Amino acid sequence: MSDKKIKIILKRSSIGSKKNQIASLRGLGLRKTNSSVIRDSSPEVLGMIKVVNHLVNVEEM
Repeated sequence: MSDKKIKIILKRSSIGSKKNQIASLRGLGLRKTNSSVIRDSSPEVLGMIKVVNHLVNVEEM
């Protein structure tokens, strides 16, 4: 279990994105532009971030 936390901020709109990218954003809990969530740094979360890395900013906590 990793204790690292990461903050994910949605910087660009998901309008026009592919369905798997929109699903990844929803899975991360991001809905509106400039919204942010704090998640554990797990392989599942990092995989979702990799799919939408052009739409989000990621900061380590």
